[in-house]
Amino acid sequence: MPVKLLWAREDDIRHDFYRPAGWHHFRAGLDGSNRLVALTDHFVTFGKGDKPALGAQITATEMPARLIDHCFIGQTTMATNMPTGFLRAPASNALSYAFQGFLDEVAQAAGKDLPSLLIDILGEPRALPDVPGMGRPMPGLHTGRARDVIAEVVRLSDWKTAPVATDGLRRAKGFAFYFSHLGYFAEVAHVAVADDGTVKVEKVWTVGDVGSQIINPINAYNQVRGAVIDGLGQTMIGQEITLADGRVDQSNFHDYPLPRIDIAPEIMVQFLKTDFPPTGLGEPALPPIIPAIANAIHHATGKRIRSLPFKQEMLQKA
Repeated sequence: MPVKLLWAREDDIRHDFYRPAGWHHFRAGLDGSNRLVALTDHFVTFGKGDKPALGAQITATEMPARLIDHCFIGQTTMATNMPTGFLRAPASNALSYAFQGFLDEVAQAAGKDLPSLLIDILGEPRALPDVPGMGRPMPGLHTGRARDVIAEVVRLSDWKTAPVATDGLRRAKGFAFYFSHLGYFAEVAHVAVADDGTVKVEKVWTVGDVGSQIINPINAYNQVRGAVIDGLGQTMIGQEITLADGRVDQSNFHDYPLPRIDIAPEIMVQFLKTDFPPTGLGEPALPPIIPAIANAIHHATGKRIRSLPFKQEMLQKA
């Protein structure tokens, strides 16, 4: 007799592969000219021995490694029984938030903004050596391409002009840059924070370099806009998996919400066409939006977002 088996959304959410959490301990050193010369990161996450869990990888070439005199990146793993896996822009989605958020703090300590700090770190245009990839070496960061997307998003967003708070909301812009999956993206987010801690991302400027040709323009723009909205969900709307008594608490969209149209900001997208082979576009636009929002919230409220997703009560005005 036929038997009908159903795999409901509740089954999917409670028996999935989850992006592993992580904790970072950063330290940085500035020289007498307030230039970044040293950085350490101790990254604690899940895995077994010296093998991180799927989705918990970090490499020794994470920016600003290879761009400053002294950089140490270490990793400690803890055992877990949870199945882990990749979320869009694997590993980069979390590492970008951690590193670009900390570098924003470093820039503030140095009396600079983050774009200026990164331009100083990047130095003259040049290609860094290849890095280990999945089965083959991958091109390293090209500092000239990074500098160009940073400079263009600063220009496009009128970065130096601070938003005016005329409606009682705390407003600010935040910036972040990230190189991942062979794509260079710099992004600026304009946020408005209410006294009750509610955050609205009103506008996002994003500039990307994925090579000499945008092969499918309509879908290229949609990929970038979708990546921004995807990042909004990871940052702001409570996309969090928790466990109690060995069981996942969340079950459906009422307690694991997805971004809806009412939170979508105006998104401006610009591509720089460069003399490099075209690369993929499905993932590299997502990682910078998360720290750009977090950095904007700090500039608006003075409060650092040190864990995601952020909670509204973190930002309530005293």
